Parts: sequence; C-alpha cells; structure tokens
Amino acid sequence: MGSTLVAFLVLGAASLLLHSSKATEYEVGDSTGWQAPSDASFYSNWASGKTFTVGDTLKFTFSTGTHDVATVSKSDYDNCNRGNQNNVVTNGPATIALNATGNQYYFCTFSDHCNKGQKLAITVVASSTPSPPSPPGTPAPTTPSSSPPPPPPSPSPPPPPSASSNLVATFASVFMSIAISFMYYF
Repeated sequence: MGSTLVAFLVLGAASLLLHSSKATEYEVGDSTGWQAPSDASFYSNWASGKTFTVGDTLKFTFSTGTHDVATVSKSDYDNCNRGNQNNVVTNGPATIALNATGNQYYFCTFSDHCNKGQKLAITVVASSTPSPPSPPGTPAPTTPSSSPPPPPPSPSPPPPPSASSNLVATFASVFMSIAISFMYYF
C-alpha cells in the first residue's frame, strides 16, 4: 500500500517536470561566445535563421574586464555610440531575458569592439499562439478577377491553454491523488 502512495508521488513529480517552460536560452555566438570577431558579420550570421521569442534568454559568455554587453537603441547600435550607456552588464557571463517584442540591439562598449562587429541585432516575436481573426465586417481587398471568390475562412481554433493553467491542473491532480491515497489507507 505504501508503494501506491510512492507511485502517485512519482507520477505527480514527473507531470510537473513535463510542464516545464518552452523558453530557449541562446548562447550568443555559440562556442565562440561574446568577443570581437574576425568577421564583422559574425553575430548577424549567428542570429539569422533563429526565432527569438518573448520568454527566451540570451547568454553572453565573456570574461569580466575584457568585454561587456550593453542594451542600446538602434541609432547607438548603427553608429557604435558608446557614450552614456546606462544599461551595461559588466560581469560575464551575462544573461538577458527577452521580455518584449520588437527589435533589440546589443554591443560591447570596450574600445573598438563594436566597430569590429561585436554587436547583435535581433527581432523578438510573441509566443507562438494563433493570431486573432480580423473583426467581422472588415472588408477584404478586392481585385478584378475571372476566378471565383475563395470560400470564407473557417473559424479559428481556440487558443491553447496557458502554461499557468496547465500547472494549476497538474497541482490539482497531484493533490487529489495524494488525498485519495490517504483515504485508501485510513
């Protein structure tokens, strides 16, 4: 009978682990890390083809005192403007959470590292939830054509449940399992 309780606890713990976050931690530059590259397009090449999503993190691996990472504006990024940077992480490795959608810019403020290509521009997108349908009554653009009009779009599926509601359901299942086990013993 004790093995039943242990089995329920193990299953509950396993279900909690399965509901882990889907966020990705990107190691900027992969094994090269965050340093002044020999090719000025190294970090833009590294970022190409990657989809950065809200909730992901960027890990900039560098030695403290030889590099840093500053979150900067597009203008400062384009001009490698190192002056008056307030958002600089000086201790390596540095992890930066991607908390907002849009374009984000980073560079090293040491010497001419930015001019050598130690800078990164990325676009952060929202998590992969379906986009809402356009409001009813929104006219579709029309073009003269001899082909028949396309069929009306099918209704979009409901959005997937959030991670927090899955976690609440998992906790409820675990506690119910424990309660049933105790009732079985007493």
